[in-house]
Amino acid sequence: MTPSRDIGRLLEIMAALRDKQTGCPWDLEQTFETIAPYTIEEAYEVADAIERGDTDDLRLELGDLLLQSVYHAQIACEADLFDFGDVVEGITTKMIRRHPHVFGSEDASAEDYSAKGLEAGTWERIKSEEKAEAAERRAKLGLPNKTKTASMLDDVSPNFPALMAAAKLQKKAAKVGFDWNDTDKVIDKIEEEIGELRAELASRVKEKAEEELGDVLFALANLARHLGFDPETALRKSNAKFRNRFRFIEENVSATGFDLESASLEVMDGLWNEAKAQEKTRAG
Repeated sequence: MTPSRDIGRLLEIMAALRDKQTGCPWDLEQTFETIAPYTIEEAYEVADAIERGDTDDLRLELGDLLLQSVYHAQIACEADLFDFGDVVEGITTKMIRRHPHVFGSEDASAEDYSAKGLEAGTWERIKSEEKAEAAERRAKLGLPNKTKTASMLDDVSPNFPALMAAAKLQKKAAKVGFDWNDTDKVIDKIEEEIGELRAELASRVKEKAEEELGDVLFALANLARHLGFDPETALRKSNAKFRNRFRFIEENVSATGFDLESASLEVMDGLWNEAKAQEKTRAG
């Protein structure tokens, strides 16, 4: 079998890997549940390539992410649930429906259908209609509803990364006015939560301290949203910065003939500050 630019070849490859007689033993063992973590991982690999500005890597990572969709569709096809064509039809139907100003006869100006306008009006209305239709379809098939009690927060998946979910939950609640309109009040809330965390740490009740730490992180995610930042992106940048600075420590300690285990905290902290100073110099 040879490579191809045709999506059909990828579907053929996936079907061959899952062939019960001649397929790959590992691929044959996989299920929706076992593949799901890889799907999430590949999405993050795409984001990483974008942040690094590596378009060649982005091309490859997008292929890995596409493979995840094909993989899930193949498993579904084997169970007579749906196939890849159904997936494509579903997303094309959704995109056409959600953009009546592009694909329909609805008359509107560009301003009416700005990103903000879609989010506030037409986009939300269409999404609500889709949810109602999905619920009706599930009822006809005898499937249970996704949740027993309808909530405007239901479409924020509990499987999202925690910081991402926090920002999305807060954004949803803000649409009905459950939000501060002053960033200073958000910072006050962060300080309040830190005070509560200090109190629980002093009481040495580990479970309560964990709860308060979560409240601090939730409040910080809220501040990021108010400042117009994505908390996941902000933290990823800090993670990258930590990696670079720690690598600087490793390289410089190694150059002295010592290893990290024998280096004192004072030495490592001094190198950390040196790395910070070099970053500032490069930034101008």
